[in-house]
Amino acid sequence: MKNQSLADRLATSNAAKQELLAKFKARPAVDSPEVLARQAERARISRERAERAAEREQDRREEAERLERQKLEERAEAEAASRTATLAKEENDRALVKQLLDYEAELKSKRDARYAARKQRQR
Repeated sequence: MKNQSLADRLATSNAAKQELLAKFKARPAVDSPEVLARQAERARISRERAERAAEREQDRREEAERLERQKLEERAEAEAASRTATLAKEENDRALVKQLLDYEAELKSKRDARYAARKQRQR
């Protein structure tokens, strides 16, 4: 380290302040073409970014709608399959009931025939 006196340190500090002031003064004015061009570029970038965000949001909404339609279609297919299965089961049950009634009618006719034969023998 250098042994600096107070005057040296103050001079260095003043020089640094002068450099900062010169740097600040060197900035272009608010209405200069450079600043306006940068502002226009930033505005363009911002618009493009907003457009891309809107497109992504639209894509998300379309995907959500597609998934919702797909769920509704799957639900409708499941309901149709369930109705078909229910109808098939009801048809099977009706066939079994008809078969049982036919069997009982056959047993009754056999019983009636035996009864009639027994009555005929008794005469």
